[in-house]
Order: sequence, then C-alpha cells, then structure tokens
Amino acid sequence: MGNFDDVTEYIKELYGTREFIPLHVPKFRGKEKEYLERCIDTTFVSSVGKFVDQFEDQIAQISGTKKAIAVVNGTAGIQVALRLVGVQAGDEVLTQALTFVATANAIIYNNAHPVFLDVDLDTMGLSPKAVSAFLEEYGELRDGVCYNKKSGRKISACLPMHTFGFPVHLDELISVCKKWNIKIVEDAAESLGSEYKGQPTGSFGELGVFSFNGNKIVTSGGGGAIVSNSIPLAEKGKYLTTTAKQPHPYEYFHDELGYNYRMPNINAALACAQLEQLDAFLAKKRAIANSYAEFFNTKGIKFRTELPNTKANYWLMCVELENKKERDAYLEHTNSQGVMTRPIWQLMFRLPMYENFQKDSQKNAIFLEKRIVNIPSSVR
Repeated sequence: MGNFDDVTEYIKELYGTREFIPLHVPKFRGKEKEYLERCIDTTFVSSVGKFVDQFEDQIAQISGTKKAIAVVNGTAGIQVALRLVGVQAGDEVLTQALTFVATANAIIYNNAHPVFLDVDLDTMGLSPKAVSAFLEEYGELRDGVCYNKKSGRKISACLPMHTFGFPVHLDELISVCKKWNIKIVEDAAESLGSEYKGQPTGSFGELGVFSFNGNKIVTSGGGGAIVSNSIPLAEKGKYLTTTAKQPHPYEYFHDELGYNYRMPNINAALACAQLEQLDAFLAKKRAIANSYAEFFNTKGIKFRTELPNTKANYWLMCVELENKKERDAYLEHTNSQGVMTRPIWQLMFRLPMYENFQKDSQKNAIFLEKRIVNIPSSVR
C-alpha cells in the first residue's frame, strides 16, 4: 500500500474538503433549534418536560420495545440495567474485553466483577462459542443459579456489546445464556438502528441500553436510554433513576437507594429533533459504507460490512489491516494528512484497573486489536 496517499485523497474527495476531516461529528439539519427554543420558552429545561416523554416514546418505537427510560448517559443506563436483572455486589458479569471502557466500568459501579471473554472475528462482539466454552469449563448450576467454580461467585448477567453497530450472534448467545440461566443485558450504545434478523438490537435481552453522546449516530448532547419488553422492569428502572422517590403531592420519601440519572428536558428536545432524521442518517451512512467498500476492495484492504441476516447502522466504519505494523503506518499517515483515524480500543485487561480479572485466551480480540482502524464516518 505504500504511504496510503490514495486513501487520504479518496476520503477528502468523499467528504468534499481539503480541511481536517474528523472521525464522527453530529449533523443538525432538522428542528433542533426550534425544539430547543420551545423548551427554553416553557422553562422546562430540567428533568421534567414533554420532550422527555416524547423521547421515551420514540425510542421504544424505534427499538421495538414496550418501554424506554431516558437517562443521563449510556454508562448510567448499563449500571442500572445490570442492577435491574439482579446483579449484586460480588457477582460476576460475562462481557468482552474488546469494548469501550464504559461497558466494564458499569459492572464495577455495581461492585460486581467482569469476566472478559473473547469476541467473534466476524462481529467483533462477544462470542457465543467463547461464552459456552467458559461455562462448560467453569460454570455450575446450583438450584438453577449459575456459579463460577473457579471463583465461587454467582454469574448474574451477560453483557454483550454490539461493536460499532454490528450485531453479535444473538440467537446463539441467547441459547447459551438460557441453558445456564443467565440474564442478558445488551450494550447497544453504538447500535441504534441496527437489526438482527429483522429485529432491532436492544430488544433481545431483558434490557437494552443506548447512548446519545455527541459522537453517536443520533445525539442529545449527553444522554442514554434503557429499553425493555418487561413493563415491571422498565417501571422499576424509571423509579430507580428518579432517586427512588415515592409518588406524593408534596412529601419527599425515598424507600431505597436510587440515582439522579434523569435526562434533562433540554437534552431530550435535541434528541427528539435528531430522531426525526434517523432514517435519513442511516440511509446516508449506508451510502458512505457502500462507497468505502467499493474503494477499499480495489486496494486490497478489508472494509468491515454487515453479516447476512443483519443490518448494521454503520455508526463508526472500519477497515482491517494486515498486521500491527501496517495498522500503525496507516494511522500515522492518515492523521498526519488531516484525516482522523483511530485504532480500536485497547483490550480491557490491558488497563491497570482490569488487569487482574478472569479472562480466556482472547485470541480473536488480540488479533482485531492489532488490525482494526476506524475511519471518518460522519453523515455528509
């Protein structure tokens, strides 16, 4: 590939600029200003307001679930979702090491222990085969409850993350977790608009969680949402995220430890305007992905595309280089030429706070860590 000049030139032509090209920036082309002004005019800018209700209705509809709860960010949403499925202090949660740090952090916020298992090469997400292999070796059912024979701890949940919007192999994962009586919480932070066999991600587990950070496909500035097809679970989630306050005309009574995790109405106003454009954003991203795929195919570089029976939202697009040396050369050249690229995350067990937690071989995760690079993915 030489010095990758043709790559940077193509991306500059694709985005029609010689200026710096960021990795992913939001686009405000709808009613964002109108809704924000309306929100300000009503003075309902905090955690109560009609845009919060509207946002929750829209997310439930988009995710194909019965109820959504607006929260301050995706990390808080995962923290609460894990608590809702019964994760307690000292329990274990099966997850992937190839993820953004928030996935693991949310487990620790519950005083639980992450167990890092490998990903699949094709999805870059948690591997059902790795989960099954781990449970066959270390799992033990006692009165219907799964325990880790090595640590003696209860395994309370499984937390897959749909990496860059590519759905994990959900049917297989659900089957494995059902066999071992382990609840699934989907970290769908990156996959709004993605589908697995025609069904939206986030709707397969007991609960799913989305992020609406500034760099996501749809943004509220800062925000998240918990979704579920269980009305009782969702209502408990709403209650916990609103400080566990018992309804009363004027008295303040909180009967358990809750969280002040409510999404402000002003953020929800922004999100509502963005969600109205989601279909258009998804279509534009798919067009960019198709252009990238055609270009990189001529260069002998693997551009990551969706698998059969899935639909990716192409939130952050990525290429797979031959090895770490080529990856580093690609990163150095593109960034020096004003085209922002970045490597996939460092594996969680390489971080000082996670280096001592149980993990498997991580063969696939290590392979991908050395090769995957994100490329500019903003809607044009």
